[in-house]
Amino acid sequence: MTLIASNLCLATTPPGTQKMSDHWTGAPRSRKRTWAEKDGAKPLHRFCLVRKGKHLPGRQAQMSNLPKTVETFRFRPRYAQANLGHPSSYSSSFSRSRGPIGFVGVLLLSLAALVPTACSKTEQAAPTEVYVQAAHPERGDISEQITADATLAPLAQAAISPKVTAPVKKFYVQRGSRVRAGQLLATLENSDLEAAALDNKGAYTAAQGTYDIATGATVPEDTMKAETDLSQATANLNLAQSIADSRAQLFAEGAIPGRDLDTAKAALVQAKAAHEIARQHLEAVQKVSHKAALESAQGQLTSAQGKYLGAQAQLSYTEIRSPISGVVTDRPLFAGETAAAGNPVITVMDTSALLAKLHISQIQAQQLSIGAAASIAVRGLDDPLPAKVSLISPALDPGSTTVEVWLRVENAKGTLKAGTPVRTTITGRTAKDVLLVPLEAVQTGPDGESKFLLLIKPDGTATKHPVTLGIRTSESAQILSGLTPADNVITSGGYGLDEGTKVKVGTAPAEAGGEKE
Repeated sequence: MTLIASNLCLATTPPGTQKMSDHWTGAPRSRKRTWAEKDGAKPLHRFCLVRKGKHLPGRQAQMSNLPKTVETFRFRPRYAQANLGHPSSYSSSFSRSRGPIGFVGVLLLSLAALVPTACSKTEQAAPTEVYVQAAHPERGDISEQITADATLAPLAQAAISPKVTAPVKKFYVQRGSRVRAGQLLATLENSDLEAAALDNKGAYTAAQGTYDIATGATVPEDTMKAETDLSQATANLNLAQSIADSRAQLFAEGAIPGRDLDTAKAALVQAKAAHEIARQHLEAVQKVSHKAALESAQGQLTSAQGKYLGAQAQLSYTEIRSPISGVVTDRPLFAGETAAAGNPVITVMDTSALLAKLHISQIQAQQLSIGAAASIAVRGLDDPLPAKVSLISPALDPGSTTVEVWLRVENAKGTLKAGTPVRTTITGRTAKDVLLVPLEAVQTGPDGESKFLLLIKPDGTATKHPVTLGIRTSESAQILSGLTPADNVITSGGYGLDEGTKVKVGTAPAEAGGEKE
């Protein structure tokens, strides 16, 4: 009989000793557990018995044939996790009369505890070859893909709020309505503002009439009168001068008395004074009065015009118009509710194109240019949407020291919605006709930085080969140095292989099913 045991310790006891099931703490290997849940023990290895090259069927049969000459035995708690089943299920089979070879049986059982663990299933030898997938490097083009998460924003947005507080008189659009720039969206109650605008319009009209009178009649008349007075004074002065000269000659000849000459001289002095006054008056009218009258009339007109325009502006604030073309995305109030000054009553967004705003590192941003190709992946859509780089911020974000980049994606059909989270991919630098390997073939060294590939040597063993990488994508990696097109690179199945492991390119055959326990 061949005996194979695992962690089992047996001992004999004097005749008549009761079985000691109270020392049992093990559990059967069977999935159907009852008392094992209470004891909480876990099985370790199976106890197997072979005789004449065949397995003995059943655990109780095994234990029944094992200690035929042993009067009794028990399991010690430290070895109780051998998978022998609960003692209560076979305790009656263990009560045997002590025979002449009882000691030998006990000795055999004790020695069996030192035999290495075995099972009914014979362990197969470890495979000598590991099946892997391999390929030669290829030459081709590769482009760096810069990926980042972003949120779609409208091309333009206007949250329209009134400048006056008044109840809403009427809305002309609903949420989702498409509007154009300058279109009337809503009106507020404005009767009082209309009256004020009408009053100021009348004052402005009156000021305009006053200005017309001042510029067309009053000022020209004053100027003409002053010029006429000067002309008359000039004529009187000339006449007085002529009379004075004639009388001076006659007085010199003795034809007239001196009294007549003095009268002529006095009249000449008065004529000169009147002429000077007329001349100064004309100059004053031309330089001061005329200008002042025009400025006064212009000032009154401007003041009236300003009041009128102010009243008109207040009235226009009661008409809510869209500053941009787009679609109405929000309208929180209803007709009759009071719109407070400064609080938005209608929001309009231009979603004909959307912007994906993302932040990338400064090094990545330096490789981009306006108009660079990009794509946007939206959840719910099968294919990514094409986009282009429309803006690269000229300054770093002070908080994250990153660069903000905008991607523009067309949305003529309105499929995309503002605020949607997306995954963006931007095409960065591109290398042409370079050596490429699958990215899954690249492994990282123990230092966490160095990279290496597993190559298959001519003798069919694997060897680690350090390489320098360039551009990497989700599928391929550019090899800058350390590899030639003739090398055979393990692309899959090589993770964790040791240097010199025997490998075979292909698919491992299906493993045969194990024997039933």
